Amino acid sequence: MTRRVFLGLLAVYFGLPLLAALLYSVATRWTDTPLPDGYTLSHWINVFAKPDVVGALGRSLLLSAVVVVIEIVLVVPAAYWSVVHNPRIGSMIQTIAVIPFAIPWVVVGAGIQLVTKSVAPQLFGTFWLLAASTAAISFPFMYRAVESSLLAAGAVQLSEAAATCGASPMRTLLKVIVPAIRGGVVSGALLVIATAMNEFALAKILVGVSFETLPLWSARQFVSRTLGDPNALAVVTIFTFGLLFALSALVVWLGRGRVSASMGGNTIS
Repeated sequence: MTRRVFLGLLAVYFGLPLLAALLYSVATRWTDTPLPDGYTLSHWINVFAKPDVVGALGRSLLLSAVVVVIEIVLVVPAAYWSVVHNPRIGSMIQTIAVIPFAIPWVVVGAGIQLVTKSVAPQLFGTFWLLAASTAAISFPFMYRAVESSLLAAGAVQLSEAAATCGASPMRTLLKVIVPAIRGGVVSGALLVIATAMNEFALAKILVGVSFETLPLWSARQFVSRTLGDPNALAVVTIFTFGLLFALSALVVWLGRGRVSASMGGNTIS
């Protein structure tokens, strides 16, 4: 009984704001009544007909894709080397992974801004600086997911077996390890996408209006008294949540499919 009450309160706590945003995204007018006075889909149609919204969404998706590629290319080999070949550096990597949580991202962005202006001023305000910085703060999400998958898959034993067959470390990583930890990589990528899609502080400090992402557009709508459109802001909020929820559901569905296939293969054998 206590568990059900707790889960119910938790659902209300997280569900009410989403429900309010959903209703506001389709409300014609909402005064002092519990529910809107009327409903319409014109806000959804108008929002995605605006060039600035479409541009901001495209830039956020581009940023997310680039950051995911950076994370996979850098984190997967590093995690594999840490778990299989040099476990002693694992504690150092785990310490580094705590830094984005220990230091506010506004401070991280300010530090990157100062260093970039002194060392490489030509990079300041560019997309690539934002992508590299976002990859740095989302690194722990990918690393934790990949490391857990490596340990669960028995990466050490798989590597030893591949080495016995004469496979090189790179071939072992690409042909043996990556297929075995695909679920962890996908889960980590989902967390990275969620971080990149919703990151505001770094984008505001490092690029500003020169590369307006969806969070920057939302902030501009929120603070503007003349150009702000609260209905459009609600539409974008629900759309972003729905997109990330759909990606999460896809990851869970794919994971269940692999587990079922694996169990079926073991039963046949």
